[in-house]
Amino acid sequence: MPETWWRGAAVYQVYLRSFADGNGDGTGDLAGLRARLPYIADLGMNAIWLNPWYPSPMADGGYDVADYRDIHPDFGTLTEAEEFINEAHALGIKVIIDVVPNHSSVASEWFQEALRDPSKRDRFWFADEPANEWKSIFGGPAWSQVDDGQWYLHLFDPGQPDFNWTNPEVHQEFHDVLRFWFDRGVDGIRIDSAALLGKDFDGGDPDGYTDLPEVHEIYRSWRRLADEYDQRILIGEVWFADQERFASYLRPDEMHTAFNFDFLAAPWDCAKLRASIEQTLTTHTPLGAPPTWVLSNHDVARVVTRYGRAETSWDHGERRDGVPSDLELGYRRSRAAALLAMALPGSIYVYQGEELGLPEVDAIPDELRQDPMFTRSGGTVPGRDGCRVPMPWSGEEPPFGFGAGDTWMPQPADWRKLTVETQEADLGSMLNLYRTALAIRREHLGDGSLTWLDLGPQVLAFTRESGLTCVVNFGPDPVRLPAHGRLLLASGSLDGDALPAETAVWLV
Repeated sequence: MPETWWRGAAVYQVYLRSFADGNGDGTGDLAGLRARLPYIADLGMNAIWLNPWYPSPMADGGYDVADYRDIHPDFGTLTEAEEFINEAHALGIKVIIDVVPNHSSVASEWFQEALRDPSKRDRFWFADEPANEWKSIFGGPAWSQVDDGQWYLHLFDPGQPDFNWTNPEVHQEFHDVLRFWFDRGVDGIRIDSAALLGKDFDGGDPDGYTDLPEVHEIYRSWRRLADEYDQRILIGEVWFADQERFASYLRPDEMHTAFNFDFLAAPWDCAKLRASIEQTLTTHTPLGAPPTWVLSNHDVARVVTRYGRAETSWDHGERRDGVPSDLELGYRRSRAAALLAMALPGSIYVYQGEELGLPEVDAIPDELRQDPMFTRSGGTVPGRDGCRVPMPWSGEEPPFGFGAGDTWMPQPADWRKLTVETQEADLGSMLNLYRTALAIRREHLGDGSLTWLDLGPQVLAFTRESGLTCVVNFGPDPVRLPAHGRLLLASGSLDGDALPAETAVWLV
């Protein structure tokens, strides 16, 4: 298989609302992103993935899309989006955008038309009464009633009505959307909730909307469309513990790659992380699909906080929001985890602020929380706002260079120690660790394979084709480094020729 840009790419995830504010209204936007493009390029990124930037009532942070052919006015204009794509390309950065095929927005023209004219309702799932007792993934019932008495399905928030993928109009609409953005130079599509499009109302299965056979033909048609363009890719958001089901989305005629949530969810444990890595490689290698390695994103607790808890694994059903965390321990582990993830074969995704070591923000006043997980749970689940707090760029107090005024979500005052400005001046900072690691990765790592080294049960070690060796010590005691020529990079200080606990190194 010929080498392609995405097989070993370093991809930076931008949550646009919280990245950089260019017009001073407290919300991140395209003007802010465009001004900060040199930062992303200097970091060493090959691509940017943006969460939804379309017009939306923001019932779910933009994942309730009202119009795929425009940009949310808080973020800018379609012209600015086109200029951003061109400017990113000029810096050698590819652009990946989100597409949300499972559901729409109640504000979309299609849904508003369905409310006005019941004959137009077969683009969604309407019924005279709820067809089953499915629960919303965000909590509460998955059916809501409209004024004339009918009910519609929403697997997520009531503001997100599910599309009916048995209707050919829905297929054609998304083909047109893909072409709209591919024609504007977008390099990749990240497919949200990719496995949920099919619906089985008759089988009595409470999970009768996950991974039904018909979803695969949908993505085969998307792949045929993408292949009409040069080097355009499809990336699936597919959450499965069952690797055989996961692999079915990576067949050569479907998606190019998919997010590796098994690795993200694994605890800070040598044996379990190695098992996750081996399982990932075993799944991907026969299919010729490159793995992806992800430590955090806009939906999960930030890795510094997660790795400082007594229980370091991740589970959406048990988010552990507000659970105490030893942030100093989490910081050390997350530095080591960064070197581990970047050394593995495949592509790496970095969520904005991960390179700064930002922790989860738990102390958000209830009245400022916006995640529907919070409201739908009656406030029992704080939700995802804590990993979406705006980036700190510079200065001694909020808004830390994010923009000119108050931010849409408050920043902690102690983030003055974590700003880009502060970390650029500190050679030992998390930011400079990422910059150095990504520069080395570009030269020595990326796509390929690995060879395991046996250095004991508490040490994870492997060598890549370039000769670079990665060693991570998960145990409580220092361990002796293997024979090597020189040290390229360490996540923490070494003890002579010994590798301390919670520390990783790259050797050649």
